[in-house]
Amino acid sequence: MNEQDLRRQLLDHLTTNGSVRSPQWRQAVAVTGRHEFLRGGFFRQVPGSAPTAWEPVMPGDEGWLSGCYTDTSLVTQIAGTIVPGDIRGQVFRQPTSSSTAPGLVVRMLEDLEVEDGMRVLEIGTGTGYCTALLCHRLGDDLVTSIEVDPVVAAGAATTLATLGHAPEMITGDGLAGHKDGAPYDRVIATCGVLTIPGQWIAQTRPGGTILATLSGWMHSSELARLTVHDDGSATGRLLGGQVSFMLARPHQPPPLGMLPDLDAGTERDTTTGPDALDDWAARFVAQTAAPAAQRLDLGDLDELFFDTATGTWALLRHDQHGWRVRQGGPDRIWDAVEDRLARWRHDGSPTLDQFRITITPDGHHDISWPGNR
Repeated sequence: MNEQDLRRQLLDHLTTNGSVRSPQWRQAVAVTGRHEFLRGGFFRQVPGSAPTAWEPVMPGDEGWLSGCYTDTSLVTQIAGTIVPGDIRGQVFRQPTSSSTAPGLVVRMLEDLEVEDGMRVLEIGTGTGYCTALLCHRLGDDLVTSIEVDPVVAAGAATTLATLGHAPEMITGDGLAGHKDGAPYDRVIATCGVLTIPGQWIAQTRPGGTILATLSGWMHSSELARLTVHDDGSATGRLLGGQVSFMLARPHQPPPLGMLPDLDAGTERDTTTGPDALDDWAARFVAQTAAPAAQRLDLGDLDELFFDTATGTWALLRHDQHGWRVRQGGPDRIWDAVEDRLARWRHDGSPTLDQFRITITPDGHHDISWPGNR
């Protein structure tokens, strides 16, 4: 199948599944070739590998062109510096940059609710595919895109220029936004964040919208749409759909360092084990109770929740009688998780798209659900 047929097939798929909902974005997808942004290749996960191995897929390789037009995210960088052209064989490091699945890109652009003449700040240029769609929809002069990685930023700028687009391109910390171009009507982030940076709110005009993925170190996340107000606050809700992005680099979890003495602390029975967090929504609720805790699998049904900043920890162990928790440090992580989950269940376990978010002018984030406001 040639490129035009693959592009048309992808567009039909995105229309059928509801990702594309308006003629403006349908036209943008129709004229923007995703393969142009993947000429440096992508990494394909090696089936059955443990630990996960990645192998490069380059232009001319079998599966490259068809892979470009699948509705999947494609890894484009590993370990912060390794790109597909650097590798012959396999690599076992962690992905650090990717081309987001087209369906998610377009869904977010639809959810951004842009109108003609609006100025948009994009956080996380990546390959530049989303940037190109924005440029087609709004015009280059209304689009500003910021990317932290200078190599990734340069590659995106080159591809965009080749396609005739010249938005304002900034290399820097996306969490700081770009105040020189403010105020913006819309801010969209294609990376996960633990909290919405105050700079994004300050750089969005009152009545403007921020669309970003709220994430956590227990690995649950959701897309949030917020409206900015005159007093510097922002309110909105989660949109649901289990949206996930790589965390912004400054929001990555800190190194674990030395683990705490797991024989210290106090122990008790618990009816809530870590298996309760197998559910995406329950895990998101747990994150709101212990936002600084990292979750570690210690094997043999032992799991550790550890806040490296405070030294607070909770060790969950399973035996023939059920789950037990041992907790240490200045706070009690698992007490907070149990309490939050119990209140959520008492209120009927509302889905995440019913959750509301309020960010006060001083940056405090309150995430609540019906019955818990």
